[in-house]
Amino acid sequence: MAIIISGKNYVSQHLDSLKTRCSKISASKTPFMKVVLVGANPASLSYVGHKKKLCEKVGARCEIVEVHPEVSQTDFLKIISEINSDDQVDGIIIQLPLPEQLRQLDIYNLVDPTKDIDGFHIKNLKDIYENKLTESSLIPCTPKGVMKLLDFHELDLKSKNIVIVGRSHIVGKPLFHLMLNKNATVTICHSHTKDLAGICKRADIVVVAVGNSRFYNSNYTHKDQIIIDVGISRDKDNILCGDVDFKELENSVQAISPVPGGVGPMTVFSLIENLLIATEKKYDEN
Repeated sequence: MAIIISGKNYVSQHLDSLKTRCSKISASKTPFMKVVLVGANPASLSYVGHKKKLCEKVGARCEIVEVHPEVSQTDFLKIISEINSDDQVDGIIIQLPLPEQLRQLDIYNLVDPTKDIDGFHIKNLKDIYENKLTESSLIPCTPKGVMKLLDFHELDLKSKNIVIVGRSHIVGKPLFHLMLNKNATVTICHSHTKDLAGICKRADIVVVAVGNSRFYNSNYTHKDQIIIDVGISRDKDNILCGDVDFKELENSVQAISPVPGGVGPMTVFSLIENLLIATEKKYDEN
């Protein structure tokens, strides 16, 4: 039986520390985040709901700014500008995906970098790329959550051979640098990679983040492999699942994260932690 790498367990053990931290900040000002939600995509509504729930659970404030799905670029940019300028707001999220008419915008750099609790602004990514992270750095939430989860399970990355399947701006690329900074040997694979199975079979740790239901199976693994499943989607029977065939692999690898309950809770936890960091930095500087 593989070790189950559970994000739920991490959150349950560390939630009180977030509550305590938020309480200390709230002596000056309650941390406040706004989530910009364009349209009513069911998956987005679910994600936003989880974020709001945990935010309020730790004692912070969360407001969802609902925007019409046919909003123009001009009006959308005006909304973001107004939120950026609001001194009461400490953290901002633009919930993805966005409708077609907004996809040409430089979404990742629209938010004020000091309020960028998603961690996508180039000024925040620069700390990762230059290996200059501090406790006050705003790190992209899913990569940050993956690193916390590995550390929680005492999985040392030094000299490990790691494969990341997926090269997105949100997960693959920042995670590559975070792992590289821990002295791992890291390979990124993608849709044009040849012999993906062969590359993965040689890896100590594999992170799968492509959004392809249960494609990662025993053809890619070995018994000592550690697998982190970042993907989340619904299969043909509308069952929530990840990129990894968990049932097939749970008894044949060293360790594996489930979906749901693995990386997902870590992403939301990291987001709220980023909100607290952004608020602390704001009031420390004033």
